[in-house]
Amino acid sequence: MAANLDFLGRASECELLEQLLADARGGLSSVIVVRGAAGIGKTALLRQAVEQATDFRVAQIAGAEAEMELPFAGLHQLCAPLFGRPDAMAIPKPQRDALSVALGVSFGAPPDPFLVALAVLGLLSAVAEERPLLCLVDDAQWLDAASSHALAFAARRLQADSVAIVFAVRDPHIRPELKGLPEVTVGGLDAKAGAALLAKAIPGRLDERVRQRIVAETRGNPLALLELPRDMTAVELSGGFELPDAADLAGRLEDRYLQRVRELPEATQQLLLLAAADPVGDAALLWRAAATLSIAITAITPAAEAQLLEIGVRVRFHHPLVRSAVYRAAPLGDRRRAHEALAEVSDADVDPDRRAWHRALAAAEPDESVAAELERSAGRAQLRGGIAATAAFLERAAGLTVDPAHRARRTLAAAQAKHQAGAPEAARALVASAQEGPLDPLQRAQVDLMRAQIAFTSNRGKDAPPLLMGAAKQLESLNVPLARETYLDALMAAQLAGRFAPGACRLSVMLPARLRRRRHRGPPICCSTASRR
Repeated sequence: MAANLDFLGRASECELLEQLLADARGGLSSVIVVRGAAGIGKTALLRQAVEQATDFRVAQIAGAEAEMELPFAGLHQLCAPLFGRPDAMAIPKPQRDALSVALGVSFGAPPDPFLVALAVLGLLSAVAEERPLLCLVDDAQWLDAASSHALAFAARRLQADSVAIVFAVRDPHIRPELKGLPEVTVGGLDAKAGAALLAKAIPGRLDERVRQRIVAETRGNPLALLELPRDMTAVELSGGFELPDAADLAGRLEDRYLQRVRELPEATQQLLLLAAADPVGDAALLWRAAATLSIAITAITPAAEAQLLEIGVRVRFHHPLVRSAVYRAAPLGDRRRAHEALAEVSDADVDPDRRAWHRALAAAEPDESVAAELERSAGRAQLRGGIAATAAFLERAAGLTVDPAHRARRTLAAAQAKHQAGAPEAARALVASAQEGPLDPLQRAQVDLMRAQIAFTSNRGKDAPPLLMGAAKQLESLNVPLARETYLDALMAAQLAGRFAPGACRLSVMLPARLRRRRHRGPPICCSTASRR
Protein backbone atom coordinates (compact mmCIF):
# COMPACT_ATOMS: atom_id res chain seq x y z
CA MET A 1 0.00 0.00 0.00
CA ALA A 2 1.44 3.30 -1.03
CA ALA A 3 2.10 5.57 1.92
CA ASN A 4 0.49 9.00 1.99
CA LEU A 5 0.20 11.85 4.45
CA ASP A 6 -2.79 10.28 6.18
CA PHE A 7 -0.71 7.16 6.91
CA LEU A 8 2.53 8.67 8.09
CA GLY A 9 4.14 6.33 10.58
CA ARG A 10 1.81 3.47 9.61
CA ALA A 11 4.02 1.67 7.08
CA SER A 12 4.12 -1.60 9.03
CA GLU A 13 0.35 -1.67 9.56
CA CYS A 14 -0.28 -0.93 5.87
CA GLU A 15 2.12 -3.68 4.83
CA LEU A 16 0.35 -6.12 7.15
CA LEU A 17 -3.01 -5.37 5.58
CA GLU A 18 -1.48 -5.56 2.11
CA GLN A 19 -0.19 -9.06 2.91
CA LEU A 20 -3.61 -10.00 4.29
CA LEU A 21 -5.21 -9.12 0.94
CA ALA A 22 -2.46 -10.86 -1.01
CA ASP A 23 -3.00 -14.07 0.95
CA ALA A 24 -6.74 -13.96 0.25
CA ARG A 25 -6.10 -13.39 -3.45
CA GLY A 26 -3.94 -16.50 -3.40
CA GLY A 27 -6.70 -18.60 -1.84
CA LEU A 28 -5.38 -18.56 1.72
CA SER A 29 -7.73 -17.09 4.32
CA SER A 30 -6.34 -14.65 6.86
CA VAL A 31 -7.52 -12.64 9.85
CA ILE A 32 -6.14 -9.79 11.93
CA VAL A 33 -7.37 -7.95 15.01
CA VAL A 34 -6.40 -4.28 14.95
CA ARG A 35 -6.29 -2.87 18.48
CA GLY A 36 -5.86 0.72 19.58
CA ALA A 37 -7.28 3.71 21.43
CA ALA A 38 -10.09 5.92 20.13
CA GLY A 39 -8.83 8.12 17.31
CA ILE A 40 -5.61 6.16 16.83
CA GLY A 41 -6.42 5.42 13.17
CA LYS A 42 -8.09 1.99 13.12
CA THR A 43 -11.02 3.13 10.98
CA ALA A 44 -8.67 4.92 8.60
CA LEU A 45 -6.71 1.69 8.14
CA LEU A 46 -9.93 -0.18 7.33
CA ARG A 47 -10.81 2.42 4.72
CA GLN A 48 -7.33 2.11 3.23
CA ALA A 49 -7.87 -1.65 2.99
CA VAL A 50 -11.12 -1.08 1.09
CA GLU A 51 -9.34 1.21 -1.38
CA GLN A 52 -6.77 -1.50 -2.04
CA ALA A 53 -9.38 -4.29 -2.35
CA THR A 54 -10.93 -3.20 -5.65
CA ASP A 55 -11.01 -6.82 -6.86
CA PHE A 56 -12.74 -8.03 -3.65
CA ARG A 57 -16.34 -8.25 -2.59
CA VAL A 58 -16.37 -6.07 0.54
CA ALA A 59 -18.68 -6.53 3.52
CA GLN A 60 -18.38 -3.84 6.19
CA ILE A 61 -20.13 -3.66 9.55
CA ALA A 62 -19.65 -1.71 12.76
CA GLY A 63 -20.67 -2.54 16.30
CA ALA A 64 -23.05 -0.13 18.02
CA GLU A 65 -23.48 0.39 21.76
CA ALA A 66 -27.25 0.66 21.33
CA GLU A 67 -27.41 -2.85 19.83
CA MET A 68 -25.10 -4.78 22.13
CA GLU A 69 -28.08 -6.51 23.75
CA LEU A 70 -29.75 -7.42 20.44
CA PRO A 71 -28.54 -10.92 19.51
CA PHE A 72 -27.19 -11.39 16.00
CA ALA A 73 -27.55 -7.66 15.20
CA GLY A 74 -23.99 -7.63 13.84
CA LEU A 75 -24.53 -10.82 11.84
CA HIS A 76 -27.66 -9.27 10.38
CA GLN A 77 -25.58 -6.39 9.01
CA LEU A 78 -22.97 -8.73 7.58
CA CYS A 79 -24.89 -11.79 6.46
CA ALA A 80 -28.34 -10.54 5.43
CA PRO A 81 -27.07 -9.12 2.10
CA LEU A 82 -25.15 -12.36 1.44
CA PHE A 83 -27.82 -14.79 2.64
CA GLY A 84 -30.11 -14.05 -0.29
CA ARG A 85 -27.42 -14.98 -2.83
CA PRO A 86 -27.50 -18.38 -4.58
CA ASP A 87 -24.24 -19.20 -2.75
CA ALA A 88 -26.22 -19.58 0.47
CA MET A 89 -27.87 -22.72 -0.89
CA ALA A 90 -24.50 -24.47 -0.61
CA ILE A 91 -24.81 -24.37 3.19
CA PRO A 92 -26.18 -27.61 4.72
CA LYS A 93 -29.86 -27.23 5.51
CA PRO A 94 -29.64 -27.50 9.34
CA GLN A 95 -27.06 -24.72 9.37
CA ARG A 96 -29.00 -22.63 6.86
CA ASP A 97 -32.18 -22.98 8.90
CA ALA A 98 -30.37 -21.94 12.09
CA LEU A 99 -28.92 -18.85 10.42
CA SER A 100 -32.31 -18.02 8.91
CA VAL A 101 -33.84 -17.95 12.41
CA ALA A 102 -30.91 -15.96 13.81
CA LEU A 103 -31.32 -13.32 11.08
CA GLY A 104 -35.07 -13.09 11.64
CA VAL A 105 -35.82 -14.40 8.13
CA SER A 106 -37.86 -17.25 9.63
CA PHE A 107 -39.10 -18.34 13.03
CA GLY A 108 -38.39 -21.54 14.87
CA ALA A 109 -36.78 -22.96 17.97
CA PRO A 110 -33.86 -20.95 19.40
CA PRO A 111 -30.99 -21.69 17.02
CA ASP A 112 -28.01 -23.68 18.20
CA PRO A 113 -25.11 -21.17 18.37
CA PHE A 114 -22.79 -23.85 17.00
CA LEU A 115 -24.97 -24.32 13.91
CA VAL A 116 -25.21 -20.56 13.41
CA ALA A 117 -21.43 -20.23 13.58
CA LEU A 118 -21.00 -23.12 11.14
CA ALA A 119 -23.49 -21.44 8.80
CA VAL A 120 -21.51 -18.17 8.90
CA LEU A 121 -18.34 -20.10 8.13
CA GLY A 122 -20.01 -21.86 5.20
CA LEU A 123 -21.59 -18.68 3.87
CA LEU A 124 -18.34 -16.71 3.84
CA SER A 125 -16.54 -19.61 2.18
CA ALA A 126 -19.25 -20.02 -0.47
CA VAL A 127 -19.44 -16.32 -1.32
CA ALA A 128 -15.64 -16.18 -1.70
CA GLU A 129 -15.67 -18.85 -4.40
CA GLU A 130 -16.79 -16.27 -6.98
CA ARG A 131 -14.18 -13.66 -5.98
CA PRO A 132 -12.18 -12.83 -2.83
CA LEU A 133 -14.17 -11.54 0.14
CA LEU A 134 -13.02 -8.84 2.57
CA CYS A 135 -14.97 -8.61 5.85
CA LEU A 136 -14.35 -5.53 7.98
CA VAL A 137 -15.70 -5.31 11.54
CA ASP A 138 -15.20 -1.85 13.05
CA ASP A 139 -15.85 -1.11 16.73
CA ALA A 140 -15.87 -4.82 17.47
CA GLN A 141 -15.99 -4.04 21.20
CA TRP A 142 -19.64 -3.05 20.69
CA LEU A 143 -20.75 -6.11 18.77
CA ASP A 144 -23.46 -8.19 20.41
CA ALA A 145 -22.01 -11.33 21.99
CA ALA A 146 -23.78 -13.79 19.68
CA SER A 147 -22.38 -12.12 16.53
CA SER A 148 -18.92 -11.74 18.01
CA HIS A 149 -18.72 -15.43 18.95
CA ALA A 150 -19.94 -16.57 15.52
CA LEU A 151 -17.52 -14.35 13.60
CA ALA A 152 -14.56 -15.33 15.80
CA PHE A 153 -15.50 -19.00 15.33
CA ALA A 154 -15.50 -18.56 11.54
CA ALA A 155 -12.25 -16.58 11.58
CA ARG A 156 -10.46 -19.44 13.35
CA ARG A 157 -11.65 -22.08 10.88
CA LEU A 158 -11.35 -20.45 7.46
CA GLN A 159 -8.38 -22.04 5.72
CA ALA A 160 -8.11 -22.51 1.96
CA ASP A 161 -10.67 -19.79 1.28
CA SER A 162 -10.24 -16.40 -0.37
CA VAL A 163 -11.51 -14.59 2.72
CA ALA A 164 -9.80 -11.81 4.68
CA ILE A 165 -11.31 -10.63 7.98
CA VAL A 166 -10.23 -7.54 9.92
CA PHE A 167 -11.57 -6.77 13.40
CA ALA A 168 -10.95 -3.27 14.79
CA VAL A 169 -11.36 -3.08 18.56
CA ARG A 170 -10.83 -0.17 20.90
CA ASP A 171 -8.44 -0.58 23.78
CA PRO A 172 -8.77 -1.16 26.67
CA HIS A 173 -11.90 -3.16 25.76
CA ILE A 174 -11.36 -6.90 25.77
CA ARG A 175 -13.37 -9.37 23.68
CA PRO A 176 -12.42 -12.80 25.08
CA GLU A 177 -13.59 -14.55 21.92
CA LEU A 178 -11.01 -12.63 19.85
CA LYS A 179 -8.11 -13.70 22.05
CA GLY A 180 -5.63 -15.92 20.26
CA LEU A 181 -6.31 -14.45 16.81
CA PRO A 182 -3.39 -12.68 15.11
CA GLU A 183 -3.38 -9.07 16.21
CA VAL A 184 -1.54 -5.79 15.85
CA THR A 185 -1.67 -2.92 18.33
CA VAL A 186 -1.74 0.51 16.73
CA GLY A 187 0.01 3.06 18.92
CA GLY A 188 0.58 6.79 18.69
CA LEU A 189 2.73 8.31 15.96
CA ASP A 190 6.38 8.97 16.67
CA ALA A 191 7.58 12.56 17.03
CA LYS A 192 8.55 12.98 13.36
CA ALA A 193 5.33 11.56 11.91
CA GLY A 194 3.24 13.41 14.51
CA ALA A 195 4.88 16.72 13.65
CA ALA A 196 4.25 16.16 9.92
CA LEU A 197 0.58 15.38 10.54
CA LEU A 198 0.24 18.40 12.82
CA ALA A 199 1.65 20.58 10.04
CA LYS A 200 -1.29 19.49 7.91
CA ALA A 201 -3.75 20.54 10.62
CA ILE A 202 -1.99 23.87 11.32
CA PRO A 203 -0.58 25.33 8.10
CA GLY A 204 2.11 27.97 8.43
CA ARG A 205 4.76 28.57 11.03
CA LEU A 206 4.43 27.14 14.49
CA ASP A 207 6.90 27.43 17.31
CA GLU A 208 8.89 24.20 17.35
CA ARG A 209 8.61 23.86 21.13
CA VAL A 210 4.81 24.21 20.88
CA ARG A 211 4.73 21.63 18.09
CA GLN A 212 6.69 19.15 20.20
CA ARG A 213 4.48 19.78 23.19
CA ILE A 214 1.27 19.19 21.22
CA VAL A 215 2.59 15.94 19.75
CA ALA A 216 3.71 14.77 23.20
CA GLU A 217 0.48 15.69 24.98
CA THR A 218 -1.73 13.99 22.39
CA ARG A 219 0.46 10.88 22.72
CA GLY A 220 0.77 10.97 18.92
CA ASN A 221 -2.96 10.24 18.49
CA PRO A 222 -3.66 11.11 14.81
CA LEU A 223 -7.28 12.16 15.28
CA ALA A 224 -6.32 14.38 18.20
CA LEU A 225 -3.51 15.96 16.16
CA LEU A 226 -5.93 16.74 13.34
CA GLU A 227 -8.97 17.77 15.35
CA LEU A 228 -7.94 19.38 18.63
CA PRO A 229 -5.85 22.25 17.19
CA ARG A 230 -8.39 23.05 14.50
CA ASP A 231 -10.40 25.54 16.54
CA MET A 232 -7.55 26.92 18.61
CA THR A 233 -6.73 30.59 18.41
CA ALA A 234 -3.33 31.96 17.48
CA VAL A 235 -2.82 32.94 21.12
CA GLU A 236 -3.55 29.39 22.25
CA LEU A 237 -1.21 27.97 19.66
CA SER A 238 1.54 30.33 20.64
CA GLY A 239 1.52 28.85 24.12
CA GLY A 240 0.56 25.29 23.31
CA PHE A 241 -2.12 23.50 25.27
CA GLU A 242 -2.45 20.81 27.85
CA LEU A 243 -4.62 17.75 28.04
CA PRO A 244 -5.77 17.45 31.66
CA ASP A 245 -5.81 13.68 31.48
CA ALA A 246 -4.63 11.37 28.74
CA ALA A 247 -7.53 9.04 29.52
CA ASP A 248 -9.92 11.92 28.79
CA LEU A 249 -8.74 12.26 25.20
CA ALA A 250 -11.94 10.78 23.77
CA GLY A 251 -13.98 13.30 25.80
CA ARG A 252 -11.86 16.18 24.52
CA LEU A 253 -12.36 15.00 20.94
CA GLU A 254 -16.12 14.73 21.48
CA ASP A 255 -16.16 18.30 22.80
CA ARG A 256 -14.37 19.52 19.67
CA TYR A 257 -16.85 17.74 17.45
CA LEU A 258 -19.74 19.24 19.41
CA GLN A 259 -18.36 22.73 18.87
CA ARG A 260 -18.48 22.13 15.13
CA VAL A 261 -21.95 20.57 15.32
CA ARG A 262 -23.38 23.57 17.20
CA GLU A 263 -22.21 25.91 14.47
CA LEU A 264 -24.38 24.11 11.90
CA PRO A 265 -27.95 25.08 10.93
CA GLU A 266 -30.70 23.71 13.18
CA ALA A 267 -32.04 21.36 10.47
CA THR A 268 -28.56 19.89 9.98
CA GLN A 269 -28.20 19.29 13.70
CA GLN A 270 -31.56 17.48 13.69
CA LEU A 271 -30.40 15.31 10.80
CA LEU A 272 -27.20 14.44 12.65
CA LEU A 273 -29.22 13.40 15.70
CA LEU A 274 -31.50 11.21 13.56
CA ALA A 275 -28.45 9.52 12.09
CA ALA A 276 -26.93 9.01 15.54
CA ALA A 277 -30.17 7.51 16.89
CA ASP A 278 -30.23 4.81 14.21
CA PRO A 279 -27.01 2.78 14.38
CA VAL A 280 -27.92 0.61 11.38
CA GLY A 281 -26.99 3.31 8.87
CA ASP A 282 -29.98 2.77 6.57
CA ALA A 283 -29.99 5.84 4.30
CA ALA A 284 -33.51 5.26 2.98
CA LEU A 285 -34.88 4.96 6.52
CA LEU A 286 -33.03 8.11 7.58
CA TRP A 287 -34.48 10.20 4.74
CA ARG A 288 -38.00 8.93 5.45
CA ALA A 289 -37.59 9.91 9.10
CA ALA A 290 -36.16 13.29 8.09
CA ALA A 291 -39.22 13.94 5.92
CA THR A 292 -41.55 13.40 8.90
CA LEU A 293 -39.63 16.18 10.70
CA SER A 294 -39.70 18.43 7.60
CA ILE A 295 -35.92 18.23 7.22
CA ALA A 296 -34.93 18.95 3.62
CA ILE A 297 -32.37 16.85 1.78
CA THR A 298 -30.13 19.92 1.54
CA ALA A 299 -29.56 19.72 5.31
CA ILE A 300 -26.80 17.17 4.67
CA THR A 301 -24.60 19.69 2.83
CA PRO A 302 -23.26 21.62 5.87
CA ALA A 303 -22.57 18.35 7.72
CA ALA A 304 -20.67 16.94 4.75
CA GLU A 305 -18.68 20.16 4.31
CA ALA A 306 -17.78 20.08 8.01
CA GLN A 307 -16.56 16.48 7.53
CA LEU A 308 -18.95 15.12 10.12
CA LEU A 309 -21.41 12.96 8.17
CA GLU A 310 -21.84 11.55 4.69
CA ILE A 311 -24.89 9.82 3.28
CA GLY A 312 -24.59 7.58 0.27
CA VAL A 313 -25.83 4.03 0.07
CA ARG A 314 -25.16 3.93 3.82
CA VAL A 315 -25.02 6.59 6.52
CA ARG A 316 -21.49 7.08 7.79
CA PHE A 317 -20.12 9.41 10.44
CA HIS A 318 -16.61 10.77 10.03
CA HIS A 319 -15.72 8.96 13.26
CA PRO A 320 -17.69 6.97 15.88
CA LEU A 321 -16.92 9.73 18.38
CA VAL A 322 -19.06 12.10 16.29
CA ARG A 323 -22.05 9.77 16.68
CA SER A 324 -21.61 9.37 20.43
CA ALA A 325 -21.01 13.10 20.93
CA VAL A 326 -24.14 14.10 19.00
CA TYR A 327 -26.41 11.61 20.75
CA ARG A 328 -25.17 12.13 24.30
CA ALA A 329 -25.27 15.92 24.07
CA ALA A 330 -28.81 16.10 22.67
CA PRO A 331 -31.60 17.02 25.14
CA LEU A 332 -33.79 14.10 26.13
CA GLY A 333 -36.81 15.59 24.36
CA ASP A 334 -34.89 15.86 21.10
CA ARG A 335 -33.70 12.27 21.35
CA ARG A 336 -37.28 11.12 21.91
CA ARG A 337 -38.49 13.01 18.83
CA ALA A 338 -35.73 11.41 16.77
CA HIS A 339 -36.68 7.91 17.92
CA GLU A 340 -40.36 8.68 17.36
CA ALA A 341 -39.65 9.67 13.75
CA LEU A 342 -37.55 6.54 13.20
CA ALA A 343 -40.27 4.34 14.70
CA GLU A 344 -42.92 5.96 12.51
CA VAL A 345 -41.09 5.06 9.30
CA SER A 346 -39.85 1.61 10.38
CA ASP A 347 -41.70 -1.27 8.75
CA ALA A 348 -43.62 -3.20 11.41
CA ASP A 349 -43.54 -6.36 9.26
CA VAL A 350 -39.90 -6.24 8.11
CA ASP A 351 -38.23 -4.98 11.29
CA PRO A 352 -40.75 -5.08 14.17
CA ASP A 353 -38.15 -5.34 16.93
CA ARG A 354 -36.21 -2.23 15.94
CA ARG A 355 -39.49 -0.35 15.53
CA ALA A 356 -40.52 -1.43 19.04
CA TRP A 357 -37.18 -0.33 20.46
CA HIS A 358 -37.42 3.11 18.82
CA ARG A 359 -40.99 3.46 20.15
CA ALA A 360 -39.77 2.57 23.64
CA LEU A 361 -36.99 5.17 23.53
CA ALA A 362 -39.49 7.75 22.28
CA ALA A 363 -41.98 7.16 25.09
CA ALA A 364 -42.05 9.91 27.71
CA GLU A 365 -44.50 8.12 30.01
CA PRO A 366 -45.93 4.61 30.55
CA ASP A 367 -47.68 3.29 27.46
CA GLU A 368 -49.30 -0.15 27.44
CA SER A 369 -49.30 -0.45 23.64
CA VAL A 370 -45.54 0.09 23.52
CA ALA A 371 -45.00 -2.26 26.47
CA ALA A 372 -47.03 -4.99 24.76
CA GLU A 373 -45.07 -4.51 21.53
CA LEU A 374 -41.81 -4.86 23.47
CA GLU A 375 -43.09 -8.04 25.13
CA ARG A 376 -43.80 -9.51 21.68
CA SER A 377 -40.27 -8.55 20.64
CA ALA A 378 -38.96 -10.32 23.74
CA GLY A 379 -40.77 -13.48 22.62
CA ARG A 380 -39.21 -13.27 19.16
CA ALA A 381 -35.77 -12.68 20.66
CA GLN A 382 -36.20 -15.74 22.86
CA LEU A 383 -37.07 -17.84 19.81
CA ARG A 384 -33.81 -16.68 18.24
CA GLY A 385 -31.90 -17.63 21.37
CA GLY A 386 -31.24 -14.01 22.32
CA ILE A 387 -31.56 -14.09 26.10
CA ALA A 388 -29.85 -10.71 26.61
CA ALA A 389 -32.21 -9.08 24.12
CA THR A 390 -35.18 -10.79 25.78
CA ALA A 391 -34.12 -9.26 29.08
CA ALA A 392 -33.63 -5.80 27.54
CA PHE A 393 -37.07 -5.82 25.90
CA LEU A 394 -38.83 -7.08 29.03
CA GLU A 395 -37.09 -4.63 31.34
CA ARG A 396 -38.05 -1.70 29.12
CA ALA A 397 -41.59 -3.10 28.79
CA ALA A 398 -41.94 -3.25 32.57
CA GLY A 399 -40.86 0.37 32.87
CA LEU A 400 -43.60 1.43 30.43
CA THR A 401 -46.38 -0.68 31.97
CA VAL A 402 -49.28 1.12 33.67
CA ASP A 403 -51.03 -1.76 35.44
CA PRO A 404 -49.13 -2.73 38.64
CA ALA A 405 -49.83 -6.45 38.27
CA HIS A 406 -48.67 -6.55 34.65
CA ARG A 407 -45.62 -4.48 35.60
CA ALA A 408 -44.67 -6.92 38.36
CA ARG A 409 -45.12 -9.90 36.01
CA ARG A 410 -42.94 -8.33 33.30
CA THR A 411 -40.32 -7.26 35.83
CA LEU A 412 -40.10 -10.79 37.19
CA ALA A 413 -39.78 -12.17 33.65
CA ALA A 414 -37.03 -9.63 32.94
CA ALA A 415 -35.22 -10.73 36.11
CA GLN A 416 -35.35 -14.35 34.99
CA ALA A 417 -33.94 -13.41 31.57
CA LYS A 418 -31.21 -11.26 33.12
CA HIS A 419 -30.22 -14.18 35.34
CA GLN A 420 -30.06 -16.54 32.35
CA ALA A 421 -27.98 -13.97 30.48
CA GLY A 422 -25.38 -14.00 33.24
CA ALA A 423 -26.18 -10.65 34.89
CA PRO A 424 -26.92 -11.58 38.53
CA GLU A 425 -26.71 -8.07 39.97
CA ALA A 426 -29.18 -6.70 37.42
CA ALA A 427 -31.44 -9.71 38.06
CA ARG A 428 -31.29 -9.11 41.81
CA ALA A 429 -32.36 -5.46 41.37
CA LEU A 430 -35.27 -6.49 39.14
CA VAL A 431 -36.41 -9.12 41.62
CA ALA A 432 -36.48 -6.45 44.34
CA SER A 433 -38.55 -4.22 42.07
CA ALA A 434 -40.97 -7.03 41.21
CA GLN A 435 -41.49 -7.79 44.89
CA GLU A 436 -42.91 -4.30 45.40
CA GLY A 437 -45.85 -5.04 43.10
CA PRO A 438 -48.96 -7.18 43.62
CA LEU A 439 -47.99 -10.83 43.18
CA ASP A 440 -50.04 -14.01 43.26
CA PRO A 441 -48.83 -16.98 45.33
CA LEU A 442 -46.96 -18.58 42.41
CA GLN A 443 -45.21 -15.33 41.59
CA ARG A 444 -44.20 -14.85 45.24
CA ALA A 445 -42.73 -18.35 45.19
CA GLN A 446 -40.91 -17.51 41.96
CA VAL A 447 -39.43 -14.40 43.60
CA ASP A 448 -37.98 -16.58 46.36
CA LEU A 449 -36.80 -19.06 43.74
CA MET A 450 -35.04 -16.30 41.79
CA ARG A 451 -33.27 -15.10 44.92
CA ALA A 452 -32.13 -18.66 45.62
CA GLN A 453 -30.99 -19.23 42.03
CA ILE A 454 -29.01 -15.98 42.02
CA ALA A 455 -27.31 -16.99 45.27
CA PHE A 456 -26.56 -20.41 43.79
CA THR A 457 -25.06 -19.21 40.51
CA SER A 458 -23.28 -16.19 41.98
CA ASN A 459 -21.09 -17.88 44.58
CA ARG A 460 -22.12 -21.54 44.97
CA GLY A 461 -21.99 -20.66 48.67
CA LYS A 462 -23.66 -21.58 51.92
CA ASP A 463 -26.77 -19.42 51.39
CA ALA A 464 -28.07 -21.30 48.35
CA PRO A 465 -29.21 -24.71 49.73
CA PRO A 466 -31.65 -23.46 52.39
CA LEU A 467 -33.00 -20.77 50.05
CA LEU A 468 -33.63 -23.33 47.30
CA MET A 469 -35.20 -25.69 49.82
CA GLY A 470 -37.56 -22.99 51.03
CA ALA A 471 -38.57 -22.07 47.48
CA ALA A 472 -39.18 -25.72 46.61
CA LYS A 473 -41.50 -26.16 49.59
CA GLN A 474 -43.57 -23.15 48.48
CA LEU A 475 -43.83 -24.56 44.96
CA GLU A 476 -45.05 -28.01 46.06
CA SER A 477 -48.71 -26.96 46.01
CA LEU A 478 -48.36 -24.57 43.06
CA ASN A 479 -46.18 -26.16 40.40
CA VAL A 480 -45.04 -29.73 41.05
CA PRO A 481 -42.58 -30.08 38.12
CA LEU A 482 -40.89 -26.79 39.05
CA ALA A 483 -40.80 -27.88 42.70
CA ARG A 484 -38.98 -31.08 41.69
CA GLU A 485 -36.46 -29.10 39.64
CA THR A 486 -35.85 -26.82 42.61
CA TYR A 487 -35.33 -29.76 44.99
CA LEU A 488 -32.76 -31.11 42.54
CA ASP A 489 -31.04 -27.71 42.50
CA ALA A 490 -31.06 -27.69 46.30
CA LEU A 491 -29.44 -31.13 46.30
CA MET A 492 -26.74 -29.97 43.88
CA ALA A 493 -26.15 -26.80 45.89
CA ALA A 494 -25.83 -28.80 49.11
CA GLN A 495 -23.32 -31.16 47.52
CA LEU A 496 -21.28 -28.27 46.14
CA ALA A 497 -21.37 -26.28 49.36
CA GLY A 498 -20.49 -29.31 51.46
CA ARG A 499 -19.62 -28.59 55.06
CA PHE A 500 -19.71 -24.80 54.47
CA ALA A 501 -23.51 -24.71 54.23
CA PRO A 502 -25.60 -24.94 57.41
CA GLY A 503 -27.44 -28.24 57.37
CA ALA A 504 -25.90 -29.25 54.04
CA CYS A 505 -25.28 -32.84 55.13
CA ARG A 506 -28.84 -33.18 56.41
CA LEU A 507 -30.19 -31.76 53.14
CA SER A 508 -28.09 -34.22 51.11
CA VAL A 509 -29.71 -37.11 52.95
CA MET A 510 -33.24 -35.73 53.11
CA LEU A 511 -33.69 -34.45 49.55
CA PRO A 512 -33.30 -37.73 47.64
CA ALA A 513 -36.09 -39.25 49.73
CA ARG A 514 -38.27 -36.20 49.22
CA LEU A 515 -37.68 -36.36 45.47
CA ARG A 516 -38.55 -40.06 45.33
CA ARG A 517 -41.88 -39.43 47.06
CA ARG A 518 -42.79 -36.98 44.28
CA ARG A 519 -41.48 -38.94 41.32
CA HIS A 520 -44.96 -39.98 40.24
CA ARG A 521 -46.18 -36.37 40.31
CA GLY A 522 -43.86 -34.90 37.69
CA PRO A 523 -41.50 -35.93 34.90
CA PRO A 524 -37.76 -36.25 35.50
CA ILE A 525 -35.87 -33.17 34.49
CA CYS A 526 -32.28 -32.08 33.94
CA CYS A 527 -30.81 -30.45 37.03
CA SER A 528 -28.60 -27.92 35.26
CA THR A 529 -29.82 -24.54 36.47
CA ALA A 530 -28.02 -22.64 33.72
CA SER A 531 -29.82 -24.53 30.94
CA ARG A 532 -33.37 -24.08 32.16
CA ARG A 533 -36.00 -21.42 32.67
